[in-house]
Amino acid sequence: MSTALIPVDQVERMALAVAKSGLFGVKTPDQAMALMLIAQAEGMHPAIAARDYHVINGRPTLKADAMLARFQTAGGKVEWSDYTDQRVIGTFSHPKGGSVTIEWTVEMGRKAGLLGNQTWTKYPRQMLRSRCISEGIRTVFPGVVVGTYSEEEGQDMAPQTIVRDMGNAEEVAAPAPAIPATPAVDVDALIKTIKSAATREFLELLRPQMRRVPKGKERDRVVAAVQRRADEIDAEQAPRAEQAPPVDAEIIDAEEGAV
Repeated sequence: MSTALIPVDQVERMALAVAKSGLFGVKTPDQAMALMLIAQAEGMHPAIAARDYHVINGRPTLKADAMLARFQTAGGKVEWSDYTDQRVIGTFSHPKGGSVTIEWTVEMGRKAGLLGNQTWTKYPRQMLRSRCISEGIRTVFPGVVVGTYSEEEGQDMAPQTIVRDMGNAEEVAAPAPAIPATPAVDVDALIKTIKSAATREFLELLRPQMRRVPKGKERDRVVAAVQRRADEIDAEQAPRAEQAPPVDAEIIDAEEGAV
C-alpha cells in the first residue's frame, strides 16, 4: 500500500486520461478526480481507484472481489459452507469484529425485487456471493467499505421502468417541444474552481461552463480569472507556457457562436 502523496496536478492528468478512456463507468474528469482523491486518502495510489471502483448510477461502487480483498488484507477471513445457484452461505470473521454467518438465497433476492436485473438470471451464484460479501463485511468490519456499495448492489439500484395501464386515451397532436432552459452557472464557484486549476488542460475542461455565463460583467469576471490563472500556470511551468495558446473572451465567444 503506497503512502506517498501524488501532487494534485498529476492526479488531474490521471483523471483526464481515465475519463477520456471511457472505461470503469467514469464519465467525467470530476468523477475520476473524486475517486482518485478517495483512494489517496485511504493510503493507496490514485490509479487504484480506476481498477477497483466503478461509478454506477452516480454512486461510487466497489467490486465485490476488491471489497473481499481489502477485508482479507485487513486480517479478515471468510469460509463458504454453501455455494450454489440457489443459495450461498459464508462465515465472515475479523479479530476486531467477531464472526457472523450470512446467507443469501434466490428466494430472498426475489422478495427484495432484485430478480428484474438480467444479471441475476444469468449469474445467480455470483450475485448471491456478492450480496453475502457486502453484508458480511459491513457487519464484521465496515471500515474497509465505508461509504461505498458493491458494484452488484449499484446495478440493483438502477431505476426500473414501470408500465401502467392507463386505459384508452384520445389521440391528440403533440405539443411543440419546449426549449430547455440553460441551467444557471454559479459564477463564484466557477471562479473558485478556475483559481484552483493546476494545468491549462483543466482550464480547457471548464470552457462549456464559461460559455454558459451570460455576456456582461459576470462573463468579464470569469474571463479575467481564466486569464490570470493561465498566466500563473504559464509562469509556474515555463518555458512550456510560451507555446500555450491564449485563453481569452474572444475564444470563448467564438466557440459559443459555433455551438
